[in-house]
Amino acid sequence: METTIKKDQIIPLCETRFLSLYDLQYAAGKHYFNVSRRNAENLMFRKSTEEFKNATADAATIVTVLHIKDREPLLVLSYEYRYPAGQFLLSPPAGLIDPEDGVGEDALITASKRELFEELGITFTEKDSVAIINPLLFSSPGMTDESNALMLAEIYRDELPQLKQDGAVGTELFDGYVLLTAEDAGRILKQGKDDKGIFYSVYTWAALHYFVSL
Repeated sequence: METTIKKDQIIPLCETRFLSLYDLQYAAGKHYFNVSRRNAENLMFRKSTEEFKNATADAATIVTVLHIKDREPLLVLSYEYRYPAGQFLLSPPAGLIDPEDGVGEDALITASKRELFEELGITFTEKDSVAIINPLLFSSPGMTDESNALMLAEIYRDELPQLKQDGAVGTELFDGYVLLTAEDAGRILKQGKDDKGIFYSVYTWAALHYFVSL
C-alpha cells in the first residue's frame, strides 16, 4: 500500500540568516522537524520526485589532490573548527554555492575554485582540473535536507605550493592542514580517527576513501 505524504503543511518555527527550523506536518497530527539552509518555498520536502531528481546541492566539498613533480600524489585536508562538534576536525575544503556562482555544473566548479583559494590559497591554472564526483549527497537526512556536491580538484605544480588559510571568511576558523599520501589516508581510514585521535566527518571519510581508490 502506497503511503501518502502531505507536502503543503510547513510551519516555520525559527528562521535565521543561515539556518531555519521547520515543522513538516506530513499527515494529520504528525510532525517532523527539519533544519535547513533553504527557505520554506525551496525545501527538498516540497519537491516532487521529478523536481528532486533535478535538484542542486547547497554546497561543494572538494577532494583536493596535489600532483607535485617527482612526488606521489598528496591529499590536502585542513583542520577546521566545527562549532557543533566543538573541535577542529580534519576536513576537505568546502563551502556554500552562492547565487553569483551560476547554475548547474558551472556553479559547482566556480564554487570549488573559490573555496580552494579562500581555504588553501590555491589559484587555478590551465594545468589544473576540477570535476564532479557526485552531484548531490545528503549530510544527515534524518535531521536536515542540507546537501553537498563531492568534487575532485587536481592541482599540478613543479614544486609544493605555499598553502595558506588567511582567506577564511565569517565564522570560519582554521588550524593548519595536512598533506597525506595514499598510505597515510589508508591508515586514517582504518583508525576511524585522525592522527590526533579526533573523529572526523562523513565527507572526510569520503575524501579519504576516494583518494586511496585513485
